[in-house]
Amino acid sequence: MSLSGKKSFLPILLMFLIVVLAFFNPSLPNDGVEYEYNGADVAWMLASTALVLIMTPGLAYFYGGMVKKKNVISTMLQSFICMAVVAVIWVVFGFSLVFGNSVGGIIGDPTTYFMFNGVLDGQPWGGAPTIPFTLFAMYQLKFAIITPALITGAFAERIKFTSYVLFIGLFFVFIYAPLAHATWHPDGILFKMGVLDFAGGTVVHMSAGLTALASAIYLKQGKHFKEHTPARITYVLLGTGMLWFGWFGFNAGSAFGASQLAATALATTSTASGAAALTYIFFDAARGIKPSAMGVCIGVVVGLVAITPAAGFVTVPHSLVIGAVAAIVSRLVIDWRTKSKLDDTLDVFPSHGVGGMVGMLLTGVFAHQSINSAVESNGLFFGETSLFVAHVIGLIGATIFTLVMALVLLKLTDTVTSLRVTDEEEEIGLDLSQHGEKL
Repeated sequence: MSLSGKKSFLPILLMFLIVVLAFFNPSLPNDGVEYEYNGADVAWMLASTALVLIMTPGLAYFYGGMVKKKNVISTMLQSFICMAVVAVIWVVFGFSLVFGNSVGGIIGDPTTYFMFNGVLDGQPWGGAPTIPFTLFAMYQLKFAIITPALITGAFAERIKFTSYVLFIGLFFVFIYAPLAHATWHPDGILFKMGVLDFAGGTVVHMSAGLTALASAIYLKQGKHFKEHTPARITYVLLGTGMLWFGWFGFNAGSAFGASQLAATALATTSTASGAAALTYIFFDAARGIKPSAMGVCIGVVVGLVAITPAAGFVTVPHSLVIGAVAAIVSRLVIDWRTKSKLDDTLDVFPSHGVGGMVGMLLTGVFAHQSINSAVESNGLFFGETSLFVAHVIGLIGATIFTLVMALVLLKLTDTVTSLRVTDEEEEIGLDLSQHGEKL
């Protein structure tokens, strides 16, 4: 087959339009506007922003090591390209969709910070009063970047790259932005319900995991379903280390300052991930399965996912419980998925979707006001029910919304440009067929 690509002028025309918009919308800050910031908080949040960004290359290695050798470059690039696509959307209107003036508690007004107007000199965000508004915006961007990248493991080795790029944009606008706005904006419907999501259990992991499930259902099985031959386990280990390292910025950074709350989130994150890794391989050992590097890595990630919504709301001992429970539940779902006909290639739904759900529910069980004053009603473990009920309702609502919308967007993308590569392209591998490159 020919490895040359078809000519396509629409993408470059779109980029040209964005450049023209930027040329005529410099969004200059107003002179004389000054706010007082805390230097330690600014330094920590600058570091946290970098830590969260490094998670996306980490994810690239994590996923890249799991696929066949002929698909490593393609799989890794699917993570890397998110850092470009989402960054551009974010500046033009994406930040506005998430944190702009609320429209019905569901989405932000896209004109609020169009082309970052009012961001450089903006009043600090209410939940992050000691850092520049620009820094808050850039920190939140890194969450928006990694979320669509997480989905890629579900359809690895069988999706057309150009179609994937289109899907990234649609996913951000119609799934990520509404969930993030509803959960993190003071006027968001989930926020007003009392749903707590410290660092993205619902916004990041459930949205990605459930979209992954929808993608696996829609795209059906690959040509060599059940043949799982990881290219490089060492890549998986490297990626896990980068994710684990960056996750401290992901969770502890969500305190938006160098504070006791950040230290608590760091401690719960460390404990939950360790507990999950051990529980995962010990659970395997109890069933006669050898402890594997892959098992440890998946266990670590599941623990990190599960503690994400709870990191700044629960005690350190309870984070151990969250990690252990999530590891067992996710392992059982992976077992079910393996025996089913569902081709979620790298088990994104069992790890991120289910892990996020477990974390969301257990946040409603273990959250306590003494850890974070944002907790208005303590968790079920402490004899109060309203928070847990809110989380159950929020989980059901977010699940239905994400699954339905993901299937709609997949169909829309497939109509515009086919999602699946051809059988021939899948056979020779996506590295060659999509990019003309190989290891």
